[in-house]
Amino acid sequence: MKNWPLRLCALPFLAWIAAGADNQWTQFRGPNGSGVDSAGGYPVEFSPSKNVVWKMPVPYGQSSPVVAGGRVYLTASEGDRLLTICLDAKTGNRLWQREIRRKTRQIFRANDPASPTPAADESGVVAFFPDFGLVAYARDGKDRWDLPLGPFQNFYGMAASPIVTGDLLVLVCDQQSGSFLLALDRKTGRQRWKTNRGAAGIGWATPMVFRPKEGPAQLIVLGSTRLDSYYLDTGEPRWWMPMGSMGALGTPVAANDTVFVSTLGSTEPYMPTFESVLAMYDKDHDGRLSREEFKGDPDLGEHFGWIDTDGDGFITAAEWNVARNAGIGEYGAMAIEPGAAQGKLEPGSIRWRVKKNLPYIPAPLVYKDVYYMVRTGGIITSLDPATGRLLKEGRSRDAIGEYYASPVAADNKLFLASTEGKMTVLKAAAEWEVLAVNDLNDEIHATPALSDGLIYVRTRSILYCFGASH
Repeated sequence: MKNWPLRLCALPFLAWIAAGADNQWTQFRGPNGSGVDSAGGYPVEFSPSKNVVWKMPVPYGQSSPVVAGGRVYLTASEGDRLLTICLDAKTGNRLWQREIRRKTRQIFRANDPASPTPAADESGVVAFFPDFGLVAYARDGKDRWDLPLGPFQNFYGMAASPIVTGDLLVLVCDQQSGSFLLALDRKTGRQRWKTNRGAAGIGWATPMVFRPKEGPAQLIVLGSTRLDSYYLDTGEPRWWMPMGSMGALGTPVAANDTVFVSTLGSTEPYMPTFESVLAMYDKDHDGRLSREEFKGDPDLGEHFGWIDTDGDGFITAAEWNVARNAGIGEYGAMAIEPGAAQGKLEPGSIRWRVKKNLPYIPAPLVYKDVYYMVRTGGIITSLDPATGRLLKEGRSRDAIGEYYASPVAADNKLFLASTEGKMTVLKAAAEWEVLAVNDLNDEIHATPALSDGLIYVRTRSILYCFGASH
């Protein structure tokens, strides 16, 4: 429990929705969350002193940068100040910075007030701060609208990012109770629809728009116990399938009529029985655990608030058993073909499932007919997206730390960032090769952004823009 918790036919696959001619990277993982850009000319080698187009000191935040309309947007926090920052994409010059004040406070140390990545378009940016809600700014930094939300019942804090699709702004808010999916008018912030996600517990996955060859567009939402599809226009549920997930992280991706997800789960509980824990910690023998009694547990002591779901200061057998069974179910890297299904999907909708080398936080990537995963330890796995057949597994031996950032790809290259600041560049292929490992000498939690041959990398203290021949 030490890691708990902190997303076909024989015809060739095509990565879902490459970037448009303007090479915008408008949300978490770029075009439709795919992690794929269509431009060329990306550098293989870069560092704080090599191939730097510009670099700019920025306040800390775990959110990723986005690029739209010649601007780079990112969020951060300083004390009670929640910051939205806009830079010139070509020069790094700070064009404006806006701030709002926190109205609540997150609890868990591994999260931060600026974890969700903003969503942008040519007209401006929308940011989600869990300690405030949604706020929208125009391209020049002027206020457009805001929508206070919360407080949220999520011990670990919120991290799902908003997305812009057409004239909608969509946000998933999964929590211990009262989870919902929300769609607003992008320009005005007025609610278009809101759907209760009563079966969903806490989670941090960003939604994805699925556009099958036939039928209307759908929102695919990865939750803690199931994968759900909703009609994009109305928010009405379409299909769902049960799924085991220790946190519902990252985002689904799609190619043609297939949805790909990767979840880390289990077939049996990670936690010991409540009776065995009582025997160790229940000093007053009242059949429950107080915060004081439980704080010394080396694995779960700091997660007391996650287990104590009613917030009364005690863990009961019922609460323990709910937490103990979290993540149990069908899990793995999966290819799902829902077809025209409605309601619960039949088992035959799962094209293939793989349970080895699964990442916890990084989302999967489908690029040039290959499915990629990267996990802690620098372990890289490539699969055939049509069959799930293993193509290659190996390691980036000079970057074997933890991985929070999701892989991104362009120009026949993959870019993988470890939390220690090592960025591996792969030659994209079934038999991938490590081309370089670049050391940025600072922590990386954010997923890099790719746009027009430039790589935007956020470390703990600096936003870099790297390009070839600089």
